[in-house]
Amino acid sequence: MLLPRDRERLAGVHPDLARVVERARAAAPFIVTEGLRTPQRQAALVKAGASRTLNSRHLTGHAVDLAYWLDDGDGAPEAGEIRWDWPLYRQIAVAMKAAAETEGVKLVWGGDWTSFRDGPHFELDRQAYPA
Repeated sequence: MLLPRDRERLAGVHPDLARVVERARAAAPFIVTEGLRTPQRQAALVKAGASRTLNSRHLTGHAVDLAYWLDDGDGAPEAGEIRWDWPLYRQIAVAMKAAAETEGVKLVWGGDWTSFRDGPHFELDRQAYPA
């Protein structure tokens, strides 16, 4: 089940993608780190080298970033509980891809990209969901 903070971070995200995130959360422990972004936030991420485009799908609510969460049982993400290891991203990707298939949603995982692999990033397919 998504946490209230995850639901807040899904505000403005396309309903199909939000539905996939909700379904996938039942299969893998993760939190939503980011959904909809402002152009200013995106520009700051490009400047910091965390993104390579000013035309991110986050700007239109067509993308989310997720992080693996090792809950200590209190239901609140804390330091040391959020993990960024690549094998853990793959677990999230399996859950997200399965949820997308069940929901009939075309999804792209940034971890499948050949350049600038982006493990936390999931977006709606541009052909099926143009901005």
